[in-house]
Amino acid sequence: MKTSLVIATRGSQLALWQAEHVRSRLLELRPELSVELLKIKTRGDVILDVPLSKVGGKGLFIKEIEEALLDGRADLAVHSVKDVPMELPEGLILAAVPEREVCTDCLASETFAGLDALPAGARVGTCSLRRQAQLLHARPDLRILPLRGNVETRLRKLKEGEFDAVVLASAGMKRLGLSAALMAHLPEDRFVPAVGQGAIGIECRAADTELLSLLAQMEHRPTRVCVEAERGFLAGLDGGCQVPIAAHAVMLDENHFHLEGLVGEVDGSRLIRLQRDGAAEDARAVGLRMAEEILAQGADDILRRLYSPEQAD
Repeated sequence: MKTSLVIATRGSQLALWQAEHVRSRLLELRPELSVELLKIKTRGDVILDVPLSKVGGKGLFIKEIEEALLDGRADLAVHSVKDVPMELPEGLILAAVPEREVCTDCLASETFAGLDALPAGARVGTCSLRRQAQLLHARPDLRILPLRGNVETRLRKLKEGEFDAVVLASAGMKRLGLSAALMAHLPEDRFVPAVGQGAIGIECRAADTELLSLLAQMEHRPTRVCVEAERGFLAGLDGGCQVPIAAHAVMLDENHFHLEGLVGEVDGSRLIRLQRDGAAEDARAVGLRMAEEILAQGADDILRRLYSPEQAD
């Protein structure tokens, strides 16, 4: 086993928190290790003046990081699972998924105490089509405005009055100890989170068997089962984090889970939702089957139009 390890990570405060969290776990397991962080700018970090849905492509926030794994500059990488594409490059593996943080979305405002309290025509900041679809379904009167940047930047723009409210991942707010004057966590049964939201994924080379054995001690089986079910649903829809697709799974008991999936029109005019229960060992397959069912119920038409060249222009 190596005596030193390099963790590849994005340079945002949230990404660094996640990488430092994994670093501390590694040192708990192997105190004699030397663990360094390698900060890498990804394409998604560089292109900040275009909505994610218009940038296109999968792996916007991890491609350059994976290149560091493949060329040996880094030994492992720490990602937000929601940014990890379904297909990993040959030779890489999602080695561990630690216990998940809260996975809800949070409506943050300086003035209004929740979604129902927003006045007609309120300006809500988000670049997520998933969030946009669900916001407009609940409140068609809202003005959804693009908002990119890290958590701190989004909160600063809120405090400066550019928006009446912004929607952020609750996990990021909690991990960074950040807050707004008023915060309302949107319940999962009303506002379905992104696939893998709140979960951290640790990626490494599949051939690094000793490192795999070490990382396996960070694995949290219930989180892995839920994430696999959600990612199976996303894979069946050939989706990424820039499309109006949502999924959330919870464990019912040690060996069974409940999965809810959603595909929505960007304007919120229609949300298609499905719920299924399944056995833990079949998590990915249950997600894939649910994707087939939701496609047959009309999601196919929604996604086909969204992926069309005309929509991209």
